[in-house]
Amino acid sequence: MAERRLGGKSPEVGTDCALIRFVTQAKNPLVGRSISGLSGYASGTDTLTIIAGVLRACDGTAVLVAGILAFWFRHEALDLPNPYLVALAASFILTLNVFHLAGLYRPDAVRHAGAGIGAMTLALLGVIAMLIIIAYFTKTSDHFSRTWAILWAVLSYAFLLGIRFAVELQLAQWSRDGRLNANVAIIGGGDAASRLVAHLSNPLQPGYRVVGVYDDRPENLSGLPAGVSRGSIDELIRLSRDLRIDDVIIALPTPSDENLLAVLKKVRSLTANVHLGPDGMALPRVPSRGFRLLAGMPVLNLHERPLSGWGIVLKTIEDRFLAAFILGVISPLLLLIALGVLLSSGRPVLFRQVRYGFNNNEFIVYKFRTMRAGSETDPSVPQARRNDPRVTVFGAFLRRTSLDELPQLWNVLKGDMSLVGPRPHAVAHNVQYAEIIDDYLGRHRLKPGITGWAQVNGLRGEVDTPEKMRLRVEHDLYYIDNWSLLFDMRILLLTVLYGFVHKNAY
Repeated sequence: MAERRLGGKSPEVGTDCALIRFVTQAKNPLVGRSISGLSGYASGTDTLTIIAGVLRACDGTAVLVAGILAFWFRHEALDLPNPYLVALAASFILTLNVFHLAGLYRPDAVRHAGAGIGAMTLALLGVIAMLIIIAYFTKTSDHFSRTWAILWAVLSYAFLLGIRFAVELQLAQWSRDGRLNANVAIIGGGDAASRLVAHLSNPLQPGYRVVGVYDDRPENLSGLPAGVSRGSIDELIRLSRDLRIDDVIIALPTPSDENLLAVLKKVRSLTANVHLGPDGMALPRVPSRGFRLLAGMPVLNLHERPLSGWGIVLKTIEDRFLAAFILGVISPLLLLIALGVLLSSGRPVLFRQVRYGFNNNEFIVYKFRTMRAGSETDPSVPQARRNDPRVTVFGAFLRRTSLDELPQLWNVLKGDMSLVGPRPHAVAHNVQYAEIIDDYLGRHRLKPGITGWAQVNGLRGEVDTPEKMRLRVEHDLYYIDNWSLLFDMRILLLTVLYGFVHKNAY
């Protein structure tokens, strides 16, 4: 059943134990402190994509508002006749489509919105010409005031200019702050890495910042240009927890299938896009996802971030809106449960535990306490078993009904978790299973969730064999690779219908 649902094979055993400890215990190499969370998924490219969508909406709105204001200036009224409403609807549709065809919403055009005033002017003239032609052939030009048409065109142009100057000023500030730069790390060395550094550092390719070149063989890093940061792949993984890495380009000095697969095994937990540089594209066993252009250079996609662009916005809205709504609705229930915990076993009411979330960063998870006070001090964090003597009578009820998980809605509002995602495991369990299950750390490419694809498929409760955890990881990775808003809605619906009470919840 799992194979049919997941569409893939089971992961293999054999993860580098030293690497796992390095990732999960690493400190910030820049400021020397632990990182407790990550603000979000968005990269510089994602920001430009989102701004392009906002700019598109603003352009269409500007045309509509200009038409309404022009009518008010001309007639001192806002009750536009039907021909005017039809004309405004047509101008809205034409503006969005013509501006899109003119390339005004490409990320590079958005980044330099001020420099695209000429293209925008020509596109608007094209829209006006099309409207005139439509009015001529439909014999409706007499229905419109010429004064209104001129005012509409002038106001539209003024609004569109103002929007672009505002975008240009804001993006200039963000560019100075480095928010729009794509941080690129290079794995490899030798001439291939040096060529990539020179290409990405070229002023003619703005928007890219090489954070360093990384290779486990120091001799491969000796010929790099001066001033380029360098280190091992383990150091890259540690750096990625603190510095957003958008793209990783693999440029091995001696490309081979074995070397490439070894590198991919190490970087599988990174939240960045992973590409193969031009020098390695002839490898026959490359598990690619197609080609793309990065800074005008063809690269082969090996791994892609599960969330990008508007997907980030949609999932963030889903999480924050639904979490706030649910908390508002169930707040009386939360107070009753808190009172029940207090009366049945005293304080504290909430159980707090450090867990690993997005990009292997630590956060504090909240649950209603279901065990006797002091029973959670064992550093190995033994999982709850059937008829576990540590669980209180009221706590057993909360665990059977999954009501003990409800405080994690606060984690969702804080941004540490999502409503749907891989379940966060205790630190000890994270280290234990990452050592024996391949691709385990790939679960951290998305924020952990209160519920998930594994949970609604019955994979809950005590994990007493590696095979049970392996099945959970398979389902988690399937969800990450196939995320969509509809998939989230499906999982939430299944959770409401079947997910709260389960025979393995104890």
